[in-house]
Amino acid sequence: MTDRYVGAIDQGTTGTRFMVFDHSGQVVANAYEKHEQIYPEPGWVEHDPLEIWENTQSVIQEALSKADLGPDQLAALGVTNQRETTLLWDAESGRPVHNAIVWQDRRTTDRVEELEAADRVGTIREKTGLEADAYFSATKAEWLLDNADPIKLQRARPQDIRDRAREGEILFGTIDTWIIYNLTGNHITDVTNASRTMLFNIHDMDWDDELLAEFDVPRASLPEVRPSSDDEYYGHTDPDGFLGAEVPVAGALGDQQAALFGQTCFDAGDAKNTYGTGSFFLMNTGNEAVESEHGLLTTVGFQRSGEPVQYALEGAIFITGAAIEFLEDLELIDDAAETAELARSVDSTDGVYFVPALTGLGAPHWDGRARGTIVGMTRGTRKEHIVRATLESIAFQTRDVAEAMEADSGIELGDLRVDGGAVKNNFLCQLQANIVGSTIVRPEVDETTALGSAYAAGLAVGYWETVDELRNNWQIDREFEPDASARDVDGRYARWGEAVERSLDWARDGGE
Repeated sequence: MTDRYVGAIDQGTTGTRFMVFDHSGQVVANAYEKHEQIYPEPGWVEHDPLEIWENTQSVIQEALSKADLGPDQLAALGVTNQRETTLLWDAESGRPVHNAIVWQDRRTTDRVEELEAADRVGTIREKTGLEADAYFSATKAEWLLDNADPIKLQRARPQDIRDRAREGEILFGTIDTWIIYNLTGNHITDVTNASRTMLFNIHDMDWDDELLAEFDVPRASLPEVRPSSDDEYYGHTDPDGFLGAEVPVAGALGDQQAALFGQTCFDAGDAKNTYGTGSFFLMNTGNEAVESEHGLLTTVGFQRSGEPVQYALEGAIFITGAAIEFLEDLELIDDAAETAELARSVDSTDGVYFVPALTGLGAPHWDGRARGTIVGMTRGTRKEHIVRATLESIAFQTRDVAEAMEADSGIELGDLRVDGGAVKNNFLCQLQANIVGSTIVRPEVDETTALGSAYAAGLAVGYWETVDELRNNWQIDREFEPDASARDVDGRYARWGEAVERSLDWARDGGE
């Protein structure tokens, strides 16, 4: 295996990364490129799928070139992606009919409220494990089918997009599907991404006819659903294409499930939290789809070829790392690396709480009309207090989810494995340990999202034989235990809850 590797395409919310891993799970090549964030209206967020595909090709070539690797040294490719982000494209030309609608986008909030008024929420939760929310793909696909008509201008005989979708001429996909389609020519998604569409029955493990009818999404437009680690492969790259080699594409998981896999959370009760644009806390619940009574999502964790589905409970927190970016946008900080020093320079937030509900609140509150709120400010409030309150908001939101997780699963949270960009911040990791009251464990390789999709692909092609090999690869960088500074955590957490109450149901008609 010394000259063979596995590549992982990690297509995220703000950019695309390509990483190459060796047999011990170490990174041997890495390249990254950002893409444009498009905001056509308040609360709307879009990406250009063609830019994403161009960047994907670019980072693959750059990483291989920097590491002096040939594409024929790749035993397999895995894909992981920002979940729920939705697009439609023309099967004939391969061109999108509209920009992709990003998971953060709130344009379909009114449609979700219609579902609530029609008493459809319970049915959706029962079938999909999801809350009815604009976050998921179903209402995005419905909006695109209703509104995306540029393709009519490019055809000699204009025809309704939904009619063309019924004939399989317009294809639906999340970003994994788009990447796999462009790599292999095949229209495929995996079980984890399908489980985030609000169109997929996670008990039957199939697209749900009743939900397809509700949102008028034609079955003919939908991708084939396959295991996350697929020993029959999703297809191969074109040897005459940009890569110049025929490489099996054999693994795909939504980014949070990929991180669960990369953190080797293979057993019921194993949990991880990924700190990215948002934070996503997942606990493996084994072969049982545990129904949440505390505002969490029941979702597909992963599936290997020939094996039963593993389910997970998930707490989706929409804004954590993005709250740090917000501080940069406001010019309170120049760089995310400053936050630890600024926060440490004051003993407390001096009573300031920041609820970063900038795109509504996810688990366990689920309020699409909540908005960002800062409370407790006085004339003595300085930017250091607001920066510290921002870091505390990340930790408090994680505790919200941890408490819901314990209540739903009946399992007391042990160590919490963490990953993502923000965990490089030692102050935040210690703060998280104090506020949640558990040991925070940071692995050596913190890009576990990419690693998880590499593991899924590598297992499928036999590059790794067993999951025990992957467990042996996992190495701890540092552990953070609750310390003496965790004083009055419960009192501060109670005040956090009061601050959250003040943020709820703020936005009105027109999104604001």
